[in-house]
Amino acid sequence: MFSSVIHVLQMIIDDNPNDSAGEANKIQREMLTFQFVFHLFLMKAILGLTNGVSQALQKKDQEIVNAMALLKSCKEKLHWMRNNGFDALVEEVSSFCDKHHIDVPNMDEAFVIPGRSRLNAPIKTNRHHYRVELFIYVIDEQLTELDDRFNEVITELLICLACLSPNDSFVAFDKQKLLRLAQFYPQDFSDGDLLALDDQLEPYIHYVSSSSDFSDLPGIGDLAKKMVETRMHRTFNYVYLLITLALVLPVATASVERTFSVLNIIKGPLRNKMGDQWLSDSLLVYVEKDVFDCIENEAIMLRFQNMKPCRGQL
Repeated sequence: MFSSVIHVLQMIIDDNPNDSAGEANKIQREMLTFQFVFHLFLMKAILGLTNGVSQALQKKDQEIVNAMALLKSCKEKLHWMRNNGFDALVEEVSSFCDKHHIDVPNMDEAFVIPGRSRLNAPIKTNRHHYRVELFIYVIDEQLTELDDRFNEVITELLICLACLSPNDSFVAFDKQKLLRLAQFYPQDFSDGDLLALDDQLEPYIHYVSSSSDFSDLPGIGDLAKKMVETRMHRTFNYVYLLITLALVLPVATASVERTFSVLNIIKGPLRNKMGDQWLSDSLLVYVEKDVFDCIENEAIMLRFQNMKPCRGQL
């Protein structure tokens, strides 16, 4: 892929003696540097570690337990990479550069910005520049982003949610954490409701952990369905309410994640002045395109034809 891009740029330079050739030559020179390749491999490594959790959070049916496990694993791998992965990355980048005849700097020599004079430049080695100013800085930014998205409150909420999981015969069940989970929803659980939930939790866990109907359930969504099928959602109505609230959070998280992902697509340079309502409507159609794909174009056109303007709008 890299060689193909360089080849295309070289063709532009050879066949177009104009401004586009000059721009292509500039891009080619920048690409054929150790720093560019280092950036390329660093971003590839980070995206490889974070892609799993990013994709998981964008799925509407993603189990919150799995999402927490993926998030924890992602952060642990990023920390390990930060502390132990620099030398391996430099070796991989250097091997790539040797193969494509790109100069590889000596990590112990002084770093100099290309095109800049060494005079009055701060003294630092190539290792310091690539390890501290690029490698560690970029990884720390990624870890900070994850910590901001999943702060202490959100993390506590997700940990409490995980206690509803029916996996391994409800081994994650924790009464105190589930009561704490209910406290996150004061509009749904009054003080009296919390007392009722407290009374229901122990009979609930005894029933579901000993009933064959609730064995081998893969997720919280399946638990909710089984409770309705067995009519236990009426017996343990407050527990069922807690489960339904738990099922809403992954959908909300996924919707936010997908909306951020497509925001730059919808509001691009040609549409950077679009109003909030238009932006909101456009995002809704794009994010929920699976729903809108089921609507026939004829039905949409007919709806618009039947929308007669009011006299004040004429």
